[in-house]
Amino acid sequence: MTELHEAAAATTERHLPFTGDEYLESLRDGREIWIYGERVDDVTTHPAFRNSARSIARLYDAMHDPQHRDRLTAPTDTGNGGFTHPLFKAARTKDDLRASRDAVRVWAELTFGWMGRSPDYKAAMLGALGGDPEWYGEYAGNARRWYREGQEKVLYLGHAIVPPPVDRDLPPDDIADVYVHVEDETDNGLIVSGAKVVATGSPLTHQVFISHFGVPLRKKAYALVFLAPTNAPGVKFLSRASYELAAGRAASPFDYPLSSRLDENDSIIVFDRAQIPWENVLVYDVDKSNSYDAESGWIGRALLQAATRMTVKLEFLSGLMAKALDIKGGGDSRQLQAAFGEIIVCRNAVAAMVDGMIESPQPQHGGDALLPNESYGTAYAAMAPVMYRRVKEIIQSTVSSGLIYLNSSAVDFDQPEMRRHMDRFMRGTGGITAEERSKTMKLFWDAIGSEFGGRHELYELNYFGPPELNHLGMMEIAKHDGSIEQWRGLVDRCMADYDRSGWTAPDLINPTDISAVRRG
Repeated sequence: MTELHEAAAATTERHLPFTGDEYLESLRDGREIWIYGERVDDVTTHPAFRNSARSIARLYDAMHDPQHRDRLTAPTDTGNGGFTHPLFKAARTKDDLRASRDAVRVWAELTFGWMGRSPDYKAAMLGALGGDPEWYGEYAGNARRWYREGQEKVLYLGHAIVPPPVDRDLPPDDIADVYVHVEDETDNGLIVSGAKVVATGSPLTHQVFISHFGVPLRKKAYALVFLAPTNAPGVKFLSRASYELAAGRAASPFDYPLSSRLDENDSIIVFDRAQIPWENVLVYDVDKSNSYDAESGWIGRALLQAATRMTVKLEFLSGLMAKALDIKGGGDSRQLQAAFGEIIVCRNAVAAMVDGMIESPQPQHGGDALLPNESYGTAYAAMAPVMYRRVKEIIQSTVSSGLIYLNSSAVDFDQPEMRRHMDRFMRGTGGITAEERSKTMKLFWDAIGSEFGGRHELYELNYFGPPELNHLGMMEIAKHDGSIEQWRGLVDRCMADYDRSGWTAPDLINPTDISAVRRG
């Protein structure tokens, strides 16, 4: 490269994350997205994706907004002189972890807690690359490259680690037509085929993170961890039905205010002899692939993001509950207050777990980076499904028919003959108009009762796998970090103070002088 070309490259090097407009433009890259029997020409304009894309664009714009800049950004550590979202960096101190939490919270508030796979979700993985790049062995250079590029651009990565639920009683190498595997190695990269589910939000991402979860792998061809360019030839996305499109066709934002703009489309990602560049490969080894989740450091960071986002989501549902009780009246009754208080208990419990993850961090293997406490994070993953289901049950039993005692559409208010009855019989308590009541309760229905709301319940119940697996994982962590032995020791110290004859501890007084029990 000539000095002139080097100078030109230096002046065009990116120093700042995407703006919202730049993010949207980055999606116009020929990616292959399929929905309703057709290939999508442009996800930024297609009615199944366009407002969800703009909700993500808002997150990028916030990074350049003075209103959010202090809590949402931190200087990069790559030497480019730019700034980034703190979770995209390896944390070295508790303050770094606190900054990550605060930034996650800012983005979660902008989506009201309803977009779980926003760009900061896979920042958990990208940031962990910088904590121990040498763990990746021959691909350590790739780890360093993606750490740098992900941080400087604030890249949006998708996530798919589970194979389609086909013949799961068989090992992966017996169902090669389903499991992601290498078909050929070339000078330019790996030729990969197979599929993964569920690639939540991935039609709007830059890359999709692919690894493995479940049955241990036995053959190198299946032992892959890599980033798949969203627009790579042979990479295809088969999307589920779009709640955003359905809301736009049949209703309005007034009727479905969450579905209409926060639909993270869940897709099947298909690899049809897709070429994955060598620079996108992080692991190509059986042992490392099987140990990736346990040793890479990304899980605890992802749990910090998830629990912080859930805190905001529960705050949003608490706010809706407060407004619903205002509408219904009788919100000062002991029964309703106790029910509302139980939702707040769940919110506070999650927030406390977030704080515990930060204030009791763990060192990342191979360096000076800190990871959020994975034991507390796994406890969150195990408890969150139960809490979310309970919150929904409380809402359904207390707000009850108020969630469906609603007009059919926003246009009903435009019909004078309907309006006069609606204003009389559908108003709320204390001067709340029928239109105000309808707006609040339709939002509440969209949150927990609509197809969008039902999908979110399923999402939260299975966010980090079945609760049983998290319980088992919690036990394994406690076994390997010495906690169980420590707890056994606590019990042993208690039992060492007495035996069948009484107290053995010299400072405790045996009750021989008062006991009614006669000993032979």
